[in-house]
Order: sequence, then structure tokens, then C-alpha cells
Amino acid sequence: MSGEASAPPATSPRAPRPGIQKSSGAVTKKGDRGAKEKPATVLPPVGEEEPKNPEEYQCTGILEVDFAELCTRWGYTDFPKVVTRPRPQPTFAPSASTSEKPTVDDQRLSGSCSLNSLESKYVFFRPTIQVELEPEDKSVKEIYIRGWKVEERILGIFSKCLPSLSQLQAINLWKVGLTDKTLTTFIALLPLCSSTLRKVSLEGNPLPEQSYHKLMAADSTIAHLSLRNNNIDDHGAQLLGQALSTLHSCNRTLVSLNLGFNHIGDEGAGYIADGLRLNRSLLWLSLAHNRIQDKGALKLAEVLRPFELTHIEVVERRRLLLEKGSQERSRSPSTSRHGDSKTERDKNQLMGVSSFALVEKDKTQTVKTPKGLGKKKEKSGEVVKKEEKSGPGQSPTQGTPKKEDSAKAGKGKVTIPEQKLSKGKGAKTGSKEKRSILMESEQLVGEATEMVNPLLEPVEHRDGKVFMPGNKVLLHLNLLRNRITEVGLEAFLTVVQYQAQFAKSKSASKGPVGLLWLSLAKNCFSPQCPAYAMIQELMLPRDPISKCRHKEEEPVASST
Repeated sequence: MSGEASAPPATSPRAPRPGIQKSSGAVTKKGDRGAKEKPATVLPPVGEEEPKNPEEYQCTGILEVDFAELCTRWGYTDFPKVVTRPRPQPTFAPSASTSEKPTVDDQRLSGSCSLNSLESKYVFFRPTIQVELEPEDKSVKEIYIRGWKVEERILGIFSKCLPSLSQLQAINLWKVGLTDKTLTTFIALLPLCSSTLRKVSLEGNPLPEQSYHKLMAADSTIAHLSLRNNNIDDHGAQLLGQALSTLHSCNRTLVSLNLGFNHIGDEGAGYIADGLRLNRSLLWLSLAHNRIQDKGALKLAEVLRPFELTHIEVVERRRLLLEKGSQERSRSPSTSRHGDSKTERDKNQLMGVSSFALVEKDKTQTVKTPKGLGKKKEKSGEVVKKEEKSGPGQSPTQGTPKKEDSAKAGKGKVTIPEQKLSKGKGAKTGSKEKRSILMESEQLVGEATEMVNPLLEPVEHRDGKVFMPGNKVLLHLNLLRNRITEVGLEAFLTVVQYQAQFAKSKSASKGPVGLLWLSLAKNCFSPQCPAYAMIQELMLPRDPISKCRHKEEEPVASST
């Protein structure tokens, strides 16, 4: 009995030992198998889903649904929520737009700092995709992403769900950790989006390569670009200046460029000024809070009044004049010959050549019928019509009728999207009158850039040198908080005096007349400086906002 009793303890430790070894062996084997099986069973399906399922999914145009579904299909378990952008003016709007909980927590916070209120405050800082909606149909108008890293895969998801947003006008990315690679991916995504997307803001995303100029390529459709707080220095400014214009290329879509709060000095300001020499589309430029001194200010002022063409520019101008002359000579005999043959005339009508004459006739008679004709002509012979415009029909259409008819007969051209965009820029422009001024100027700029190379503008010959009239398309220049002294101030005074005289002489015919708004405050000169006071006095009657205020006050006075 005692031996039998002692046997179980002897066997019992033995029995567990092999059992433990077996079980530990089983554990290790299971662990190994689990480690091997997990990638085999879990990850490959995600890998398979990436090319298949996201493509199979048809986006609905509701960003909240599409983004969540695509993230799930791409294997994301925790991803940013799509929320309505908080509105600062109504006190209840930020909390009401996200959920009901923060409203209660905000009330509690005034009394005591409870755990729930802290949680709700933390929720506020969680990654979200904020959207601004159209009031009528609740479609997404603007997208705001702030303070979380946007990776390559997220941009891949955006490339699938953003094209279905038919009313998207703006994308704002603030401190999202962009790299040169993700910027390239982002730029490739933009053409997939709706044609209404014309505003891009990439603020607080410094790149060592400073490759922001890629956003201003020849095929870019961006009209409003903000690059504040990106540590852009003189090298970055050089790339941006070359994107604005060179001797053989010019950006024709960018209307406003914000380069505030960067590190641009005199050299960089010189590069931007070089870009403005032959650019005739940029209306709004901010270089506020940079490091520009008098040397840079003088270069910027130089291009806003008559400036001397370089030797290379003169040579290019001669080449363009010869090319234009040969085109006109080759066109004139062919049109006279076409007039003799009826079949050729009919062919030309089909091609839209003779339609230009109809439009000119309708302009003089002010008949409303060309609206429908303009659309047909635009579709049937757009290329030929553009050639006609750039040739003999150029001078008669530069007056007032040109601006009116461009809205009628020029539907679907470059000018129309810019007008749409200026409407979307209501917060920036302020009032309806200022918006209409920007719309008119964008329209005129669009027409001018479409037809005339700046080197073919009327020039002045002095002492064997050729002088261009200067850039009069730029309407708004902000040089607030730089390092400009009275030397640079005098140069801008000369500009403003010249442009004011030019505007008076050109008051009969409408067109670009130079700066309407110039900010030189908070620089290295006294606010009581006589040159500064004179600039303000000359600019006051040109400022569209002060004009708008007078216009707004007049109807109110008459109604009372």
C-alpha cells in the first residue's frame, strides 16, 4: 500500500513532465504555425483586396460613406472620420456639427473639469477630415485636413473617392507631413478631380526639396495656391519664379499665390520679379512676413512700370514678330482665294472660319442671337477661331465689347472656370462688388493670355533700348512685415504715380490698369514718412473695397 501510495507521486511528477514538454512543444509549434499562418491567412487577402475590392467599389459621391468603405477594404481598422467643418461664429456650431456630447461637455467645462469634458476635448484633436458643404444639396465643397500625417495609401484612397465629388472646389492640407514623394502623388491626384477644383492650400508642410513649383506646371488647373509657413527660401523662390514665366513658357491659370511667412530674401524676390516680367495671369501675390529688403523691393517695383528688355528677350520678340507676320501673309491670300470658290467657302463655314465675321457683325448690331451660335462655333472650329482672334481680329476686340462677348460666345473656355472659382473665394474677397471686380479682371486676363504673348505688347524705343510697359495685370501686392526702408518705398511711390497716370489716360477703354491694393505696413520706415503717406493717398481711390463701401452706403441712404 505504501509502495502503491508512493508510486503515484513518482509517476505523477513524471507524467506532467513529458506532458509539459509536449505541451510546450505544442505551444512552440502552434506559435510557429500561427506566425506562419497569420501572414498567409490575414495579409494576403488584404493584399488581394487592394487591387480588386477598391476598384470594384463604386463611389457614391458621399465622402463619409466612400472613405470609410475604402479604408475598410484597404485593411484600415482605425481611420479618420469625415465631419462637417466647425464654424467659429455661432457658439454652438462646432459642437453641434460633430456630436451632441461636446455641447453638454462644454457646459460642464464652465462649472468643473470632468473626465467626460477632457475626453471630448481630446476627441477634438483626433484626426478628422473636415468638409464644408454646399447649403443647397449638401455636396462637399471644400476639404480640410489638419495636423495628421497623410501617407501614400491615404492618398491612394483619395484618388478613388475624390473624383466622385462633383462640386469640390478646394483642398486644404495644414501640417500633414508631406514629403516630395507624397506631394508628387497628390499632384497626380488633382487632374482626376472635378474641374471645379481650383484652389489648393499646402501650409505648414516644409520640404527639403522645395518642389512646390510642380503645382504650377503648364498643365496645372490650380488658380489659387497658398504655400504659407513652408520655410521657402531663395532657391524655392527661384523655382516658383520660373514656374510663373520664362522666355518660352508661362503659367496661364494661377490667379493668386500666397507666399507669406517664409524665408524669401532679396535674391528670392528678384526671382519672383523675373517671373512677373512675362506673366499676365497672376492677380494676387502675398510676400508678407518674409526677409525682403530694399534690393528685392526695387526689383519687384521695376517690373510694375516700364522696364528694359534684355538682349535675349529682344531677340525672342523679333522672332515672334516675324512668325506672326508670316502667318498673316500666308493667311491673307488663302482667304481671298477661298472667296472665289463656292465649295471652298462652304468648307470654311463648316470649319468655322467665316463664323468670326458673323460674330463681328453681331457685335456691332448688338443682337442677342450669337449666344447659341457661339457654342456651335466653339465646338465646330475652335482652333481656327483662336487663330483668327490672334491675327487680324485682335485689335477691334480689345475694347469693351470683348469683355461682354467673351461671356456669351466663349463658354467652356479658360475664363469661365476662373469665374466659378472667384465665386468660391467669397471669404477672401469680402463683398459682391469686389468679387465682380476680380471676375472681370480674371476674364480680361484670361482673354489677354489666350491671345497675346507679352513680348508682342506695344513697346517704346529709347536710346536704342526697348522698353515694355510693365506688368499691369497684378492687382494686389502684399509686402507687410518685411525689411524695406525708405529707399524701397520711393521705388513703389514711382510705380503708383506711373500707374495712376496710366489709368487716367486709359479710362475710356477697359483693361488691366495696375495695382488696386498695395500693403507696405510694418516695414523699416516710419508710418509718418511722406512717401508712405503719398502712396496711401494715391492708392485710396483705386482700392476696390473703399469703392464698394461707398456703393453700399449710397443705396442704403436712398432707401431711407
